[in-house]
Amino acid sequence: MRQELLSLPKGLAEEVSKNLVMVARLIDEDPEQAYAYSRIALRLASRVAAVREAAGFAAYATQKYSEALAEFRAAKRMTGSVELWPVMADCERGLGRPERALAMAGEPEVQKLDKAGQVEMRLVAAGARRDQGQLEAAIVTLQSPELASNAVQPWTARLRYAYADALLAAGREDEAREWFGKALEADKDGATDASDRLAELDGVEFVDAAIDPSDDEDRDGTENLVDDEDDDEDEAEIAAAERATDVTEYYDEDDEEYEPLEQSAADAEVRGDKA
Repeated sequence: MRQELLSLPKGLAEEVSKNLVMVARLIDEDPEQAYAYSRIALRLASRVAAVREAAGFAAYATQKYSEALAEFRAAKRMTGSVELWPVMADCERGLGRPERALAMAGEPEVQKLDKAGQVEMRLVAAGARRDQGQLEAAIVTLQSPELASNAVQPWTARLRYAYADALLAAGREDEAREWFGKALEADKDGATDASDRLAELDGVEFVDAAIDPSDDEDRDGTENLVDDEDDDEDEAEIAAAERATDVTEYYDEDDEEYEPLEQSAADAEVRGDKA
């Protein structure tokens, strides 16, 4: 990324870099705020692949899947890298198109991915199978040398967890308990809630004293699923997002000096500027 930013005038590079740092810092704890910073970076330097990628992940984190897919496609065009292929396929799932995600899982790009990318693609493909109600197919998709290996890799906990979850959904509770246990063994960073799932299977209930029981009826535990829209509408949204972000940066490429434009009200709010 540093090398890409060096192609920008110094002042602009520093401004873009500050916004990208905020995206990385906030994307897990406050994705909406991270998204706002990503839009500022995108407005300033839309021709930088790292900016398009960051904007894609920020949109993905806020479930703006059409926009995320457009940004990932743009970054892929700029770099020629297939690294984003799995998350692009997962965007298709988010748009209610699991069949497209499965088609991508069979494309030559998958063979160009590193081991981590191939495991990620396997997870996405298994998720797409589950989206289609094909639980046994999802289980088979996850069965792989990486799953069987005793070696612990960065992806091991998530792979074992996904396998356990698929087994449980298929009614294979004893096997699911075993694999949730294996996921917990590999999960040194707490990336999954395998311990909670094991407790649930064993009938252990946790009570949060901070929760007001009177609010229970407002928390049904369901996720906000992405509406299944017509393919034509989705493609139109992606195309619109691509057009909106494929714009010239806010500087003259012939100028050696960069002077920031006057801040918009929205940018000022994001930065917390005070008059």
